[in-house]
Amino acid sequence: MILSTKELKSIKAGAGLSATLINALVKGFTSFMDVGRYLGSSIRRLFGGSACPLK
Repeated sequence: MILSTKELKSIKAGAGLSATLINALVKGFTSFMDVGRYLGSSIRRLFGGSACPLK
């Protein structure tokens, strides 16, 4: 079945928020927060003197 140009222009795609999109955004935000937490913890340990000394 071949669609005409007029029929192709009338096709409307769904642009709503799906559960998959929301899940991906939440996982991305969680990963971003984890990286910040680990980085902050490392900086605090370095400047707080509780890091292991380098040999």
